[in-house]
Amino acid sequence: MSDAVARACSSRMAQPRMLGDLLLYRLGRLVGAAGLPAARLFQGRYGITRREWRMLALLAEGGAMHPSALAVQAQLDRARTSRAISSVVARGWARRSAHASDQRYALVELTEAGRQLHAQLFPEIAALNRQLLGALPPETVDALDLALQRLQAQAEHMAATCALPKARGRRGRARPGP
Repeated sequence: MSDAVARACSSRMAQPRMLGDLLLYRLGRLVGAAGLPAARLFQGRYGITRREWRMLALLAEGGAMHPSALAVQAQLDRARTSRAISSVVARGWARRSAHASDQRYALVELTEAGRQLHAQLFPEIAALNRQLLGALPPETVDALDLALQRLQAQAEHMAATCALPKARGRRGRARPGP
């Protein structure tokens, strides 16, 4: 958004004055509140973590993937992705297989048990999604969908062109680059 557009807009999000006006803060709170029923469903009924669910869902939709591609899709670092993959493999929901011509190149894919778990869990997650969106009229849901697409594209552009220094780790050391 250009500065002129931001100045002309009276929305508290366009001209934030406090933490509660910031889009990322509000989205984080929404994810936290709306994610609670999903987490209870994952963990309580199915004994699965959010990361494990994310791996299952991505593999169900995208088919067999290389772990680094899965990390990109899941928006997780490679270490967290590796741990999540190891967990779903250990639980029998996925398998890791080496590429025939290069043993270093592995693919991860769902097992039949993983496909069955996804088939059971996805409709329940979709129902939670519908329940949340039920607070909005259909035309607002459509506008939100378009707005989220535009915000995602803008965020990806900002991330690709960001000239700020890399984030520091918990102990103040600079994190290594990709």
